Amino acid sequence: MVADFLRRSTPERRDLLYISLAGLFLTSLVLGNVIGTTKFVTLLSFEMPPWLQALTPDLVLNGSMYVMSIPVGLIAYPITFLVTDLISELFGRKKAQTIVWVGFFLNLYMLVLMTLANVFPNTYGVSGGLELFDGVYEFLIANTLSSMLAYLVAQSVDVRLFHFWKRVTKGKHLWIRNNGSTMVSQLVDSTSILTILYLSGNLGSAVTGVGALIILIFNSYIFKFFFALFDTPIAYLAVWLLRDYHEDPDGLPLFAREEGGTDKIAVQEG
Repeated sequence: MVADFLRRSTPERRDLLYISLAGLFLTSLVLGNVIGTTKFVTLLSFEMPPWLQALTPDLVLNGSMYVMSIPVGLIAYPITFLVTDLISELFGRKKAQTIVWVGFFLNLYMLVLMTLANVFPNTYGVSGGLELFDGVYEFLIANTLSSMLAYLVAQSVDVRLFHFWKRVTKGKHLWIRNNGSTMVSQLVDSTSILTILYLSGNLGSAVTGVGALIILIFNSYIFKFFFALFDTPIAYLAVWLLRDYHEDPDGLPLFAREEGGTDKIAVQEG
């Protein structure tokens, strides 16, 4: 029933789909910058067997333990790459790149609002969380300014690589462009933003050397890498459910018509 409902493509539903994907992208982006590096979380930790220790760089080991610790803001961020891939697939490169630019200027707008809120004098005796606001503002400014350049570069790389692989494969093999674009752009993003935060002194007192920075980049990228693998079946399912919404802006058909009028998905292998 849900699949049938989604397949009834109308102009209004197409607009609703695009706005919904854009809203998911922008919410994940803004939330990631707001909470940023205010907290680091341990996703998993385990003692590594000797054979695996020998294959693992010393920089990411704590004795015989491997601990995956990432900024809490990173949890929402990989969703933005899944969304841009879906927008790229269904609506084309220009609309995906438009969302990237909207997100960039939305970050600027958020910075302006937060800076104004910080500049206005405090109403003493009324404000209930002044220290909390000051802490959030301090982290928000540092995280947003450092992430804006990394975000713009990484998302633009993602969109362009996605369509590069789509042209190379002539619209087939969705998993190639989904992973081939995301995994490269995620490495660019993790390296850029964490390096900028490190150089600006916004990663905490424990991160005092390049070795610790490499650990953070490694953990961040490994998380994003496996998220990219995990979201591949989600991307296939979403494209299959939303195949009637495809605009074919690049001249590469998402679906081919078989004789008899039945639909054949063009992203199937072969």
